[in-house]
Amino acid sequence: MAKISNEDRSLYFKRIRPYQVTIDAILKKEKSSRLAISKNPGAAAFGLLALVDDMLNLSSHYIILNGVSQAMLKVKNEDALNEGRKSLYKSVIYLEQVVTGLIDAPFSEYEEKLAAIAMLDQGRRYLLVRKMGLAVQLLEGAYGEHTKWKWSFVELEGRYAAVTKNILDLKAAAVNTNPESPDYEPTMYHLQLIKRLFMQVADRYREKYELSTRQVDDLNKGLLFLAALRRIVMVLGDRDEAEALRKKYDTWTVSLEKELKRQSDLAMKN
Repeated sequence: MAKISNEDRSLYFKRIRPYQVTIDAILKKEKSSRLAISKNPGAAAFGLLALVDDMLNLSSHYIILNGVSQAMLKVKNEDALNEGRKSLYKSVIYLEQVVTGLIDAPFSEYEEKLAAIAMLDQGRRYLLVRKMGLAVQLLEGAYGEHTKWKWSFVELEGRYAAVTKNILDLKAAAVNTNPESPDYEPTMYHLQLIKRLFMQVADRYREKYELSTRQVDDLNKGLLFLAALRRIVMVLGDRDEAEALRKKYDTWTVSLEKELKRQSDLAMKN
């Protein structure tokens, strides 16, 4: 790695100063917002949604710092990337506090939580989770393919997928799939996103199991996302897709049973 000159370093810090000022302002705003929420828990939902958006903006600014570093200094800014990852996790956690992080659960188990954000229209819900998804993609891209965080991102993707599902009012969605509904387009886009994410996360957990950990927990997590996806398509009345998912779930269950038997046999030998 080439040594970074004092001049280049000085130019870099000068270039990122406006972004750093914004970062500091967002962090200061987060503290005051959390204090306001603690003083008025009854109105917490929309305050938390604002924090979700703030943390996504914060994460994007850290990604920019890394991009400037790569462009000017030819090195990654690992500190900025790590702060960006923490900010992105915060955004997911804040949204989980609003809509829960449940993966495979009946809508009735988290329906009451959604009542607090009933005034948030479907279009804004969809745009928020799209923004979060873009942040996840940009951060993973900034880290690169061979990062040590590669497999830890599977958990982040899973938690993002869960809140993407849970912010959608499934009862309203069943009505809004009617082309005459004014919320038809954002609802259909949102449902397509949920289906893609849940299948993607299930496959990613299977990939993590096969290529990295060989941990049964990862295969179980993949099965959980498949089961959740099947529950969604059944609610929406898509029998053919539900049957295809059942077959995939059964195939993966066979793999899980084989792995459990292998581990049991190995334990007996030892």
